[in-house]
Amino acid sequence: MNFVDFFIKRPVFSSVCALLILLVGLISLFTLPLAQFPEIAPTQVQVQSTYNGASAEVVENAVTNILERQINGVEGLKYISSSSSNSGTSSITVTFDSSVNPDLAAVDVQNQVSVVRSQLPDAVQRTGVQVTRESNSLLLGIGLYSDNNRYDNVFLSNYADQYLVDALKRLDGVGNVRIFGERRYAMRLWLDPNKLASRGLTTQDVVTALSEQNLQVGAGKIGAEPAPEGQQFQFDLRAISQLKDPQEFENLLLKTDENGGLVYFKDVGRAELGAQDYSSFLRFRGQEAVGMGIYQRTGSNALEVAKKVEAEMDRLSEFFPPDLKYVVAFDTTQFVEESLSEVVKTLIMAVGLVIVVILIFLQNWRTTLIPALTIPLALVGTFAFIKLFDFSINSLTLFGLTLATGMVVDDAIIVVEQINRYIEDENMSPQAAASKAMGELSSAVIATSLVLMAVFIPVAFFPGTTGALYRQFALTIAFSIVISTFLALTLTPSLCALLLEKGQKLPGFLGTIFNQFNHFLDWVKGQYRRSLHTLSHLRLVVVGVFVALLLVTAWLYNQVPTAFTPEEDQGYFITIIQAPQGVSLQYTSDVMRQVENIILEEPDVKATFAVGGFAFGVVVPTKG
Repeated sequence: MNFVDFFIKRPVFSSVCALLILLVGLISLFTLPLAQFPEIAPTQVQVQSTYNGASAEVVENAVTNILERQINGVEGLKYISSSSSNSGTSSITVTFDSSVNPDLAAVDVQNQVSVVRSQLPDAVQRTGVQVTRESNSLLLGIGLYSDNNRYDNVFLSNYADQYLVDALKRLDGVGNVRIFGERRYAMRLWLDPNKLASRGLTTQDVVTALSEQNLQVGAGKIGAEPAPEGQQFQFDLRAISQLKDPQEFENLLLKTDENGGLVYFKDVGRAELGAQDYSSFLRFRGQEAVGMGIYQRTGSNALEVAKKVEAEMDRLSEFFPPDLKYVVAFDTTQFVEESLSEVVKTLIMAVGLVIVVILIFLQNWRTTLIPALTIPLALVGTFAFIKLFDFSINSLTLFGLTLATGMVVDDAIIVVEQINRYIEDENMSPQAAASKAMGELSSAVIATSLVLMAVFIPVAFFPGTTGALYRQFALTIAFSIVISTFLALTLTPSLCALLLEKGQKLPGFLGTIFNQFNHFLDWVKGQYRRSLHTLSHLRLVVVGVFVALLLVTAWLYNQVPTAFTPEEDQGYFITIIQAPQGVSLQYTSDVMRQVENIILEEPDVKATFAVGGFAFGVVVPTKG
């Protein structure tokens, strides 16, 4: 008894194996992440620091170069890009190979930064050097605004920071929440140079006084042990030492002159509560607002994350102040959902067409039923391998399943047709016909599957981005072929032994149609036979036509435009504005407002986000 006979004689066992494949595939299907394409973007780590008051040249020499030299050479590094601005900001983007673990890359960069932290200026050490894992998967863009401009940007930014950002970050699948046009509350101290000079003071004197008098002090306790005998009470002391409002900052003591006179900060300047940074801004549909960018965590389900964020924003909006509103104006999941939906429809149509073709040619509902069962089993079981290899459900894996639909049915058709022929032509019992047919076909089925897999598996070893993009596509097809081969050797012959009978033709009207189809098919076969006989006497002509077609194919291959991926309308576009060097942020804002007005005149435009002073991670007043 060979391997296949074991399953033919034990149909219950083969059915249980098929059910296990189905269950594992279904469980994997509902736990897989969804995405438009596989993760192919390289791992990036962002290193940011601020040297307040320094020019771009000073930041470059005192901060950026020191950090770059130390980070250079970290394991898995591909390249480093950096920028230093006149606002004192240093931004370094460290790019790793896509195979590098993002968390380990961030830890390695953090370790390198800590080595040279002591070499950085004191002002940079006080503000700190931020090392963050940069996420490229912007999922949603949310605009926070008020219709009548009741709230300014500072209020909107701080409301988002205090009440929205933390709640959204806690959601499963959210990697990061970034506020665009951020305006954190800060106390701004304005100095009058002439008044400083007249009193013999410098800016450093103000900084020193501020650091000495604006402290959080632990004052201690009264009556704590060890205490005198008979001590009955103990009190915790609280010293009000941190300054909170502009009046307290204006009463900051700067100097005592020789005559005992006191010089306060209000004598040389003024204090006001404003924003920490004014280097960028955001407008939503032409009005002042702030934006929140929701970044997806790697490996999460994009559609589920978007639904959770929208549900959480609906809940949080119940506690909004009057006239405060939000809009999810940028949603990448809509395109993902539509594209995946279309691919699923195509997959269902492909399965249906395959079953129809089988019915037309085999003309037996029992022989059609068996491949109709094995096709979904092979496709659903493939999701178990997709889960095992940490892939996602994306356009390429679904395209792979669509293409595999015609392949996974080949083995089942060969087995069913051969067994049915023995039952019809040689009057054998179904079990004996299944055993004899599989004795002849087992090696052929395995060889056919190995040949198909040999076509697709090498694609998984392509280097670079191309290999990363099409690896899931190729291996998905290979996985489906493996499962279809197993089912063709186990479930299909056992079902044939149970279901097939002699003389199971479709009666009535369908029988008449199939008879006419058979006559047409016989005529086609005859024409094809005669054409082969004719072409066998024209070998040189056939070879010449073949060579000509190869040359035409090569010429067309060079003429057709190339691209990384097909261009598809995702429902949004990005306009980059570059103002002349040296202009202010207000100049850039005026130009951007003109562009906004032109775009908003289009009736199909839902919303616009205008981010000024920002160019993909770099704060520059001339860009937006």
